[in-house]
Amino acid sequence: MNCLATTITITCKPTLISDMAVAVDPFSDKFPYFNRSSQRCRLQSLTNLDFNFLQSFKPKPEDDNIHRSVSSPCFSIASSANMEEDKKATAAPRIEILGGQRVPTVRALVAEVTMAIVSGAQPMLLPSGLGGAYLLQTGKGLKIAVAKPVDEEPLALNNPKKSGSLRLGQPGMKHSIPVGETGVRELAAYLLDYQGFSSVPPTALVSISHVPFHVSDAFSSMPYKVASLQRFVCHDFDAGELGPGSFTVASVHRIGILDVRVLNLDRHAGNMLVKRCEQDKGVGTAELVPIDHGLCLPECLDDPYFEWLNWPQALVPFTDTELEYISNLDPFKDAELLRNELHSLPESAIRVLTVCTVFLKQAAAAGLCLAEIGEKMTRDFARSEDSFSLLETLCTKAKATVVDKGNEAKCEVEISEIIHVSKPPLAPKGPHAKEKKRGNTMRSKSPPMSVNHAESEGVSFGDMTTVQWDMFLESFQTLLQEALSKRLMPSLGK
Repeated sequence: MNCLATTITITCKPTLISDMAVAVDPFSDKFPYFNRSSQRCRLQSLTNLDFNFLQSFKPKPEDDNIHRSVSSPCFSIASSANMEEDKKATAAPRIEILGGQRVPTVRALVAEVTMAIVSGAQPMLLPSGLGGAYLLQTGKGLKIAVAKPVDEEPLALNNPKKSGSLRLGQPGMKHSIPVGETGVRELAAYLLDYQGFSSVPPTALVSISHVPFHVSDAFSSMPYKVASLQRFVCHDFDAGELGPGSFTVASVHRIGILDVRVLNLDRHAGNMLVKRCEQDKGVGTAELVPIDHGLCLPECLDDPYFEWLNWPQALVPFTDTELEYISNLDPFKDAELLRNELHSLPESAIRVLTVCTVFLKQAAAAGLCLAEIGEKMTRDFARSEDSFSLLETLCTKAKATVVDKGNEAKCEVEISEIIHVSKPPLAPKGPHAKEKKRGNTMRSKSPPMSVNHAESEGVSFGDMTTVQWDMFLESFQTLLQEALSKRLMPSLGK
C-alpha cells in the first residue's frame, strides 16, 4: 500500500504524552497535532520516514490527544490540554495538501511552510505582479515559498491590488483559462516536469486556514484559502534584465520543451529566473529557472507566447539527450497522471496536453528545431487576425474528418433503418409529411461538435466523445505525418 501521509517527524524531549507529537499511519482518523508550548521541537526528517514502526504502534486509551487522518496530508497546530486551548486550536493555522501529496518534494515543501507558520511567520504581499502573491519565510528571514491564493488572481474580485472584478469561473486574463484555475495548472506543470528536466521548482496545491491573506468584504466569511505554493528560488535577475545571449542553450531548450507540451500562453522574460552565477564564467553560461505556469494547459487551443521563440538558442538543433527525453514522453501516460492527481483540471485541458505532446514528438523526430516547432504553434498576426497556426489548422482539418465520418455513419444508420423496414408506412399527405418522416430517423446521442473557431474561442476538444477523440487523434497524427514528410508545413499554415 502506498503511503500518502507527509513524511515529517517532530522530535521532542517530553515528560508527558500530551507534550509529544507522533507521526501516525495516514489511513486513520486525523493527522497528529502538536503542542505549540514545546520550544524544543525540531524537524528531523522530511522525505524518508520509515513507516514500518507504525504497524506496532498501539497508543494507550488514555493517549486521546493522538489524532489520525484518512484524507490527504494535513498539518495543523492544535493542543488539547484543556478546553481553553481547544477553543484556541479551532482558529489555529491549518494547511492541507490538495494536490501532489504523493510527491516527496511537495510534502517537504508544505512541511517547511507549516513549520514557519508555527514559528509565527506571516505572509508578506509582494508588490510585483497583478495578482496576490505572498512570500513565506522563516523567523530568521530565510525565504521558503511563494503562495498565490486562487481568489486573488489578476482580474479576480478578491484581488488585493484592486485590479479586477471577476468571480471564480469566469474567463480570466486568457479566455481559455477561467479565473481561479491557475493554481491547479501551476501544480500540473511541476508534475509533468519529469526528473526536474526543465527545473520547475517544487509546487503544491493547498488549502490554508486561519492565515492572514487578503480578504475583501465579499469573501469575509470564507474559512480557508486554496492556493498554490511554489518553492522560492534564489536568483539575481530575471531573463528580462539580461540579454538572451547570457543563457545556456540547454536551459532554453528545456524550458521550451515544457512550454510546447503545456501550450504556455505566458512565457515572458519575467517568469524565467536567472540563477546565481559567477560573473567570470563568461557569456552564455547562466541557467534559467521557469516559474509561474498558471496560464498553461488552456481549455482549447489558444495563441501561446514564447519569449524564447526568437532567441538564437532556439535555432540550435536538439541534442541527443533532449531528443531521447522527447521520444520517451508518453502523452497518454501524462494525461492519466493529471486525471488521477488533479481532479479539478478539465478534460479539455488534458486533451490539449496530449495534442501538443504528439505535435512536439513528431516534429522533433522529423528534425525541426525548437524555434521551428514554436513557430508552427503560434498565430501569425502579420498576415491577418484570422491567420491561425499550423497546429490549429491541422486540428481543424482532423476534427472536420471526425464530423464527416460521424455524418457518414449517421447516414448509414438511417439508410439501414429504411432498408430493413419490411412494410414501410404509407407516406402521409399534407404539409407536415416531411416532419413526420424526419421523426422516424435515428438521431445521434453524441454532443454536437463545432469545427469552426473564432479568435475568441480556438479549437476545442472537450465536445468530443471518447470514440470521437480517438478518431481525431488518429486523423491528426496522419495529417501531421504527411505535412512533415512532404515538408509542406509553411504552405499548410496559409
